[in-house]
Amino acid sequence: MEEGGGMAVMGATRRMCRWCPTRALRRGVYFLLLWCSLCYLVFRFSGQEEAGFTHGGTGRLLLQKIVETRAPPFATTESAPNVTTEFNPLEQEPSVDRSPSLSEQDMAEQIQAKIPNLPISYWQKYKGKAMSKNKTCAKFPSLYELSFNNMYWQTLKTSNGTFYLYGAYYDNRTLVAMKPVIRVLGMIDRLEPRVKTFCQLWFEGYKEPVFAKVWEYKYIWYKKWGNYKNGLFQPYLIGCQIPPGHRHLVPQSVSLVERPCDMATTNLRVIHNRPPNGQKEDFAVCVKGLDFLHDDLSVRLVEWLEMLHVLGANKVFLYELEVHPNISKVLQHYQALGRVEVTKLTLPGEQPNIPGLLHMYLKSKVTNKRQNELIPYNDCLYKNMYRYRYIALLDTDEIIMPKSSMSWKGLMEIVVPKALKTKKDPRASYNVRNVYFMDTMRHSHGWFREIPHYMHMLQHVYRSVNYTKPGQYVKCFHDPERVLTLHNHFPLACLGGSCSSYAVDTEDAHLQHYRADCVNTLKKSCSQEYKNHTVLDTTIWRFREPLVSRVTETLLKLGFFTTNSSSRLVDLPASGVRRK
Repeated sequence: MEEGGGMAVMGATRRMCRWCPTRALRRGVYFLLLWCSLCYLVFRFSGQEEAGFTHGGTGRLLLQKIVETRAPPFATTESAPNVTTEFNPLEQEPSVDRSPSLSEQDMAEQIQAKIPNLPISYWQKYKGKAMSKNKTCAKFPSLYELSFNNMYWQTLKTSNGTFYLYGAYYDNRTLVAMKPVIRVLGMIDRLEPRVKTFCQLWFEGYKEPVFAKVWEYKYIWYKKWGNYKNGLFQPYLIGCQIPPGHRHLVPQSVSLVERPCDMATTNLRVIHNRPPNGQKEDFAVCVKGLDFLHDDLSVRLVEWLEMLHVLGANKVFLYELEVHPNISKVLQHYQALGRVEVTKLTLPGEQPNIPGLLHMYLKSKVTNKRQNELIPYNDCLYKNMYRYRYIALLDTDEIIMPKSSMSWKGLMEIVVPKALKTKKDPRASYNVRNVYFMDTMRHSHGWFREIPHYMHMLQHVYRSVNYTKPGQYVKCFHDPERVLTLHNHFPLACLGGSCSSYAVDTEDAHLQHYRADCVNTLKKSCSQEYKNHTVLDTTIWRFREPLVSRVTETLLKLGFFTTNSSSRLVDLPASGVRRK
């Protein structure tokens, strides 16, 4: 019985072992389980390290130093090996502006510098105080209640047209018939405005305004030049006579309104710039709105500004629409030296001020461009009429070059007596004739070896033999005691009667005009009249040494040369300029 049972068990065991794995297969299974366990441990360990850095556990990677490998500055791959530096985030602090918050007074001063026509100091002094004719009439407007347009303009909407006002000025010059007068400069979308308007004049120490009727809309344009129709922006100089009893005072600000008691939407600071020591300086230069967003004329601008300074310009006043960053760098440099003043400018109304589009608009709408230019020209005149003996309106490619003297002052000491010999009365302006120094005239003769290539005017000394016709494309020295409104080329209106201009003899001076081509109106005759007939004119070389030295030194200082700090300016040969 036992023997039979044992045999039965053995038989059953053999049948079960038929399904058991072999020894080799079992080893493979054990190896696979071991490999999976190792992979699991590795992945789990690396995941914990990342989690520690991300979620702030032990922060092992946060404490780890970051190693950077870089070449030192100014090193070449042959001359210097890479330098390894270590950056520890725990030891670093990002650089941010930690300047203290500006006080309201500091902020007001910054705003005043950016927007000169805003009476912000006067407003600050009296804000919160009751200032008006009465409770319902002529309240002094808060700056928050003004109608601004494109940053620098203020808007008055009347029953017959919209006024865009840019500046206001106190005019007490000797030849002003109804002096003293407040002049308001702006643009109106009407011809010969017939709407009656009034000035609300605000004086220091007065709690109510003084009313003055607008007695003149002086049109700063000739209708034969075009754009003579309603709806387009027309440049005007608006006049208000200061009433008796207040003519010994200078208003702090002025508001233009349609009815005397209206709540004003404009309030302009009245500009009355007097020389600090009571003595006028000799020469100011005014430049219309710069429109060089993509044209880097910075190096040529340095040469032009230095040339003006050598000739005797005391200060250059430029208006800026849109400029290349390098031009901004140059202007900021000269502004810090006190030799340049830059005023930001926009176009009024619905005209485009988008960078790039503004340039396209002015290039396409040439007559609109010319009308807009009259605003900065006349603003510059009225800001400086008490501070300078002469004011010249120039473009950055023009130089009034004296020939019989070495400076503008010396030139005028020759010219004024000549003018008085022909007519005893002083002139409102002294005009110089235009002559072209074109780029192609230099290209046909090559570079001058001992003059740096970047000195554009010194390199371009071939000009056309022929001058443009007398009175055409001239530029002037204007006497600010006598001119009322200015155009690019000559006065449009003068005090004491008609404008008189003396034509300076070309033996004494001329206008050197550096262009790529003639102006559009002369394109048809340009080659025959000007390009094909040239002459060498080295008058400017009299100023070569100081000009090259000053320009090069400025360009070095501003980083326009790709050179290291150990560079020094070498002396150039004093004479014997040769061509290649």
